[in-house]
Amino acid sequence: MPRMLDVSDEVRAEIGDEEADRLLAGETAPGSYDCTSCRTPGDSEQERTSTVLFIGDETAVLAFAHAGCLPSQVVQVTEEQLRGAVKSITGDTVDLEPDKVVPEQAVLGVTSGLVLIAGELHPALVVEPTAPIARPGDTTGSGDDFLPLLVEQGFLPLTELSAVPPVLHGWSVLLAVGRLHAVLQPGSNGGQPVAWWQAHQPLQVTEGWRAAANKHHQVLMFAAPVGSIGRQPREDLLRDALDKAAANGRLVAAALPLAGT
Repeated sequence: MPRMLDVSDEVRAEIGDEEADRLLAGETAPGSYDCTSCRTPGDSEQERTSTVLFIGDETAVLAFAHAGCLPSQVVQVTEEQLRGAVKSITGDTVDLEPDKVVPEQAVLGVTSGLVLIAGELHPALVVEPTAPIARPGDTTGSGDDFLPLLVEQGFLPLTELSAVPPVLHGWSVLLAVGRLHAVLQPGSNGGQPVAWWQAHQPLQVTEGWRAAANKHHQVLMFAAPVGSIGRQPREDLLRDALDKAAANGRLVAAALPLAGT
């Protein structure tokens, strides 16, 4: 039975006309699936479904999403991110060599909150991984390169939260229908932006946070190594943790333009 699938031109270009036509005819598309965005069940026979192609350096994974969650698109990710996500996205689409799979992939925890700087409230995202982040290619796992890697991308170390950090052009925060979907970074060789972080399920933000984001047209992103911030139940406690991380030289930040509303 034909499926209610959306296959974008960019996905078709990557997988080829023959495979795209087989998907649309229902030969290779699943009936039911778990949406790669919100992680709830979907049915391509009953509702519009997007094909989302995740491409790493050596591996590609075709996933499915509710059309209302994500449009059909190609998402460039690192090979490490893709290998770590294969099981959660598809279960068994790609046969990976066991000795090349990193057993414990760090997950980026993202918290939203309002941060007071120079007497004005700014929308902020605080990013803290669940484990040390190794530099790509480093198999020793001897250190945590999370902050150095971000500094190389243009984030600035902070010693105190006294001023708004400068805008980091090329990066952006994707907000759609009042929910946080992704943090985007520049694509390689000037290509389309790619997801640096993407929510498994779009995150609800408060009305105050969204209003501040629309007012400033940007979001402040703070990042700290594992164990620096933690999950804080209140914004005042979050601010205290940010101040402490900054004073200890464990905080970088940038202002990212807002994409969406």
